[in-house]
Amino acid sequence: MQVVPHTMTTEPVVSYSLVIPAYNEEFRISPLLLGIERFEGELIVVCDGTDRTADVVDAIAIKRADLRIRCLRFDHRLGKGGGVLEGLAAARAPLVGYFDADGSTTMGEMLRLFSTLSSADCAIGSRWVPGSKLMVRQGWMRRMESRVFNLIIRILFGLTFHDTQCGAKVFRRSAIESILPSMTSRGFEFDVELLWRLRSAGYTITEVPVEWQNKGDSRVRKRDMINMLAGLFTIRFHAGRP
Repeated sequence: MQVVPHTMTTEPVVSYSLVIPAYNEEFRISPLLLGIERFEGELIVVCDGTDRTADVVDAIAIKRADLRIRCLRFDHRLGKGGGVLEGLAAARAPLVGYFDADGSTTMGEMLRLFSTLSSADCAIGSRWVPGSKLMVRQGWMRRMESRVFNLIIRILFGLTFHDTQCGAKVFRRSAIESILPSMTSRGFEFDVELLWRLRSAGYTITEVPVEWQNKGDSRVRKRDMINMLAGLFTIRFHAGRP
């Protein structure tokens, strides 16, 4: 792994660390990073693909000296969960989180999620609770798959959240560090295991309505969904209770 830090020789203390898993995102990472007007924290972009994403991030880090951008390079596929884990392990702020590289959730929404950590250990964005705003909706098939997936999660894990898979989650670092050593999943089922272990450890989790828009080009394919289901059963019945 090669870590490309911000060009400053000494890093000031930051309040927030946001991880962006970026597998082959060279065409979507630029609009996301360049569209951020201001962020008083660090952005950790995890690049584990085969395209030029890491080079694009490095170029933007130089151009946007007002942002603290760190690029983590890997020469092998980590999986969505694996990428998030690497980013969280590198985070330095007391409040940490992650969101998708496609920009479905804006930086303003992520800062709003961070503000709720004054009364919770974890805040997850939700597209399916009152108050959420879906600017561009997913197709009906994707929505149906999401509802079926959510029902399976409720049955297997007893999680009553409406939306475990929204790519917008923030945490107190003290909470996330206590459960990360127990994490076993590296795929898209990562979110479910993370919430399950946090709740089982007694941490408070709040579900917050967000403004969200479907950007298309989902990284979740049919094969990924099958692997997600298999991974969930493995976690629930072979990983043991947290």
